[in-house]
Amino acid sequence: MNIYRMLDANINRVSEGLRVLEDISRFILEDYNMSKNLKEMRHIVRKSFLDSKLITFRDSYNDLGLNISQSSTIDNKEDLLSLVEANFKRVQEGLRSIEESLKVLGHYDKSKVYERLRYESYDLEKKFGLKKDFLDTDIYGITAEEFSLGRTNIQVVEEMIKAGIKIIQYREKEKSKLEKYNECKAIRKLTKDSGVTFIVNDDVDIAIAVKADGIHLGQDDMPIEEVRKIAGNMIIGLSTHNIKQAKTAVKKGADYIGVGPIFNTTTKKNVEKSEGLKYLKWVSENIQIPYVAIGGIKESNIIEVKKYGGKCFAMISEIVSSPNIVKKVESIRKLLKII
Repeated sequence: MNIYRMLDANINRVSEGLRVLEDISRFILEDYNMSKNLKEMRHIVRKSFLDSKLITFRDSYNDLGLNISQSSTIDNKEDLLSLVEANFKRVQEGLRSIEESLKVLGHYDKSKVYERLRYESYDLEKKFGLKKDFLDTDIYGITAEEFSLGRTNIQVVEEMIKAGIKIIQYREKEKSKLEKYNECKAIRKLTKDSGVTFIVNDDVDIAIAVKADGIHLGQDDMPIEEVRKIAGNMIIGLSTHNIKQAKTAVKKGADYIGVGPIFNTTTKKNVEKSEGLKYLKWVSENIQIPYVAIGGIKESNIIEVKKYGGKCFAMISEIVSSPNIVKKVESIRKLLKII
C-alpha cells in the first residue's frame, strides 16, 4: 500500500532533518544537551515503527518529489538560521504525517509516540541556541571594571547572572588583548553554563576565539558585511545614533541596534550625540529588528525610556556600581512592572 511508502518517506525525512540539527548543535554550537536530545529523538523515530512493508513499498526512483525539488530553488538556504528553521519545520511536518498515517493503518498507540515527539520538537526548537529572541529580555548588562567598586569583570558577570540578566556584553577599553581574551574566555564559560547570551564589544577576533554568541560594533569599527564573512552566524549588533545610521544598519544585515545615547553618559568617551528619547521613539515605530536603548539610563529615569518605546535597556554604571547587583536588578524590574 502506498501509505507505507508515505510512512517510509516521512520517517526518513524526519530522521534526516534531526541529523542536520544534531550536527549543527554538535559541531557548530557544541551544545551537549541539545545534541543528546536530538540524537535520542532520531533513534526513537527510527525504531518506534518497524515493518518490512516500509522497504517493500519504497519507490525512490519514481518519486515525483525528486523532479519537483530538482527544478526548484525554493529550498535554498541563505544562512545557518534559515537552515535550522527549515529543518525543524521538516521534522514537525514529517512527524505529523507519520502520526496520521499510523492512525489510518490501525496503529493508534504508535501514532501517540510520534505525536509526543512532535510536541517535544516544538520545545527543542525554542531552546535551540541560535539568534531567535535573544533580545526578548529587559536588562542588557555591560561590563565596566573602572566603575565596579573594585570587583573584577568576572565577579560582576557572576553577580549579573545571579540577578537573572539574560544578555551580557563584555566591554573593556583599557586592557591588553591578552587580558581581554582571558576574561572573555572565563565569562564565556559562565554564560554558557547559565544559558546567558554573551556579546563581545569591538574585538571580533576575541569573540570568535572564545565562541561568543555575538559581537557589538561601533560606527567606526569594521563594516557589518565584512564581519559577517568571518563571524558566520554570530549575532552582530551595531551602535546607532540617528535615523540614517539605523536604516543603514538594517540594510547591511545587523541583527540588532543600540539606540542612543538616550541621556548624557560618562561611561563612554567621545560618544556621538543623538536625539535621545525622540530617536528611540522613531526606532520603536519604524525599525523591525531588535533594539536596545543605551546611554545614561538609570533606575530614576527608566520609566521615561519605557514610555518612549524602550523594551530592552542597556545599563552600565547603574548596575556595575551597585554594591548589591541582585537587589538593584530586582528593584529595577519591580519598577518596570508598574507601567
